Amino acid sequence: MSYQTHYFKSGLRLVFMPETSKIVYCGVIIDVGSRHENENQYGMAHFVEHLLFKGTEKRSVTQIINRLENVGGELNAFTAKEETGVYSAVLQEYTERAIELIADITLNSVFEIKQINLEREVILDEIDTYEDSPAELIFDEFEKQLFSNNYALGHFILGEKALLRKYTRDDIFEFYKQHYKPQNMVLFVRGNADFKKLVNCGEKYFGDFDFNPNRVLNPVRVVDTKPAEKLQILQKNTIQSHVAIGGNTVNMYHPDRMAIYLLNNILGGAGMNSLLNMSLREKRGLVYTVESNFQPFTDAGEWCVYFGCDPHDALKCEKLVYRELKKLCEKKFSETTLSKYKRQLFGQMAIASENGENMAISLGKNYLRFGKIEKLSDIWKKIEEIKPEHLLEITNEMFDKNNIYTLKYVP
Repeated sequence: MSYQTHYFKSGLRLVFMPETSKIVYCGVIIDVGSRHENENQYGMAHFVEHLLFKGTEKRSVTQIINRLENVGGELNAFTAKEETGVYSAVLQEYTERAIELIADITLNSVFEIKQINLEREVILDEIDTYEDSPAELIFDEFEKQLFSNNYALGHFILGEKALLRKYTRDDIFEFYKQHYKPQNMVLFVRGNADFKKLVNCGEKYFGDFDFNPNRVLNPVRVVDTKPAEKLQILQKNTIQSHVAIGGNTVNMYHPDRMAIYLLNNILGGAGMNSLLNMSLREKRGLVYTVESNFQPFTDAGEWCVYFGCDPHDALKCEKLVYRELKKLCEKKFSETTLSKYKRQLFGQMAIASENGENMAISLGKNYLRFGKIEKLSDIWKKIEEIKPEHLLEITNEMFDKNNIYTLKYVP
């Protein structure tokens, strides 16, 4: 978990974690996501992310595609609520090639009108595909319900069709130039690379930009004060009923964050022995999928339980979810039981740390948000220090009936 960092005159930050592997993962995390859009810009961050691959001042679409593909590498990107990521996986000897390409597409995209119109249709089709996937769509709709008093977090990342059809090149380019600057980026590299060469790459490909220390980056916009609806029931053309139950919780900087990760893993995490999976699936065979999620943002957070089931079983499943929440609120874990759950989480985290791509992206995100990378041993120590009494307090606060919102898709 040792790492090195460098701060460039352009404002770019570099974080490097060495690994003994033939594969190098590298990319940039940009401090811009859907929450940084104005009300007349919904979907813009995601639109820009797509268009980064559609031509630069010196490369065509085909040249961008082939630059890494021809040497067996991969190039990909994502847009989230608070970040955009552009990243690659390449053989060690092509590290500079990958960094140069990522710098080119993030800083020198040209946004040709022809490509804008082509990609607009692709995204409209992507929205249709997403709307045909209720088990995915319900999470975005639940966030829209939960954060109805914060349109920045509440609206969909993909945007709205009517707005997407209206965006001009000027609209897109203005958003791009505002946010895609080195001082708004973290360059991350994980693999077998030479740190001095990485610094030289950062200077060479990201250095020709003026750093403005007085520039205010991405002000958080919060408007509207209407309270969220406690229950929404939406008619959908589905076979199953889909249900999301959740509420507000802490942000990513809160000291209780690790305790909530542990609590979420116990309730409905990845393990087949999670409380919800054992109750709804293993004991009663009512669902194929039941899970819980904890998503912290920079200034807010949410927890959410999701399940899909036969419509005739929906009420029974909902009651079982509430039963598990109630048990967690009424009785604290014994030290022995909590220790077992901690060991399980330790093991899951250790296994996850072997996923090079995910860990590289986490490297960039963590350095962007915290300015440092915590060692696994330090994280484990924080988890080990969680006491049953404190976990019970957190549980009662999170699962208070006044903090529970429900969204249902019914056939």
